[in-house]
Amino acid sequence: MDLGMELEQSAALDAETKIAEAPGDHKAELRLWLRLLATNTLIETEIRRRLRERFDVALPWFDLMAQLERKPHGMTLSELSQRMMVTNGNVTGLVDRLLAEEIISRRQHKSDRRSYIVSLTEKGRRQFARMAKEHEDWIADMFGGLSHSEFSALTKLLGKLKASVRSAVADV
Repeated sequence: MDLGMELEQSAALDAETKIAEAPGDHKAELRLWLRLLATNTLIETEIRRRLRERFDVALPWFDLMAQLERKPHGMTLSELSQRMMVTNGNVTGLVDRLLAEEIISRRQHKSDRRSYIVSLTEKGRRQFARMAKEHEDWIADMFGGLSHSEFSALTKLLGKLKASVRSAVADV
């Protein structure tokens, strides 16, 4: 794990611990947000570690491949950056590395000669299929401590929370 990620994880966990020690000092919403942040950080850190150890790839590499797997005919770099919620520059760097590894291919956009469409190669599809299967198993294992009814309730509640957040953001 790199130092930045370790600091981010420990900061999230430390903040949650501090609030847990003095819950009356903080609103329930803040405590919940920190619990969600700490949980997400733990999961993401472990997924990053496993992808690196098992496949020698970074999470953004996996994420880009996942986006392209959903769109077999390919996407522009702008579409990828929007879906991945990163800058075009970040996507360009990833695309360059994946092109060098022959994981993706690039072709000029038919109607916009300044734009390119990238898509997974057959090699990329095979590699992603192996990674996706293990990734799915890792997530199932991490969530395995929840019963079916707890899992369903949590999924429903997180959906409501997501809608609430979107509504609050739209109001700003």
